[in-house]
Amino acid sequence: MQLTNRSKQVDRRPMNWAEKMYMPAILKGMKITLGHFFKKKVTINFPEETRPFSPVFRGLHILNRDEEGRENCTACGLCAVACPAEAITMDAAERLPGEENLYREEKYAAKYEINMLRCIFCGLCEEACPKDAIYLTETFAPANYSRKSFIYGKDNLVIPDPKKDPEGYKKAKGLIDERKAKANQQTA
Repeated sequence: MQLTNRSKQVDRRPMNWAEKMYMPAILKGMKITLGHFFKKKVTINFPEETRPFSPVFRGLHILNRDEEGRENCTACGLCAVACPAEAITMDAAERLPGEENLYREEKYAAKYEINMLRCIFCGLCEEACPKDAIYLTETFAPANYSRKSFIYGKDNLVIPDPKKDPEGYKKAKGLIDERKAKANQQTA
């Protein structure tokens, strides 16, 4: 009894002299090779060319700032709780007098780390954040030789300050807005 049409009955008859020399098999393999030889190449020359990403691609994380340069993260911990791989760790601290220009709320993340070796890029941290503080960009993690370099701290995650680096801020903010627009188009 067959459950699928994929199974084939094995041919048990003795091989003839041409089959013993494996010529039909070699010719069949050469036919396949020549067929692929004339097809369009799928290889991309990476530094010169970049391949298009899917609109739902999720890459490296960034921590967002507002227009005044203050960090959006309030260290509520919802992203760390939502992370199924437990890749996010943070320590909360309270804002001191005079630090109003650094953080939006009274609480902020004094330490915010993401272990990229554990992260599965699922996007649940982005969905759990009530302050739109964390986003996944369309950039993928670069290769490296040490495990410590894959633990990204706030120095690697926070987007540039709009007052100190307006070009970098606009570039990072443009990626965020572009991603939001793509997500809105898909849901509509």
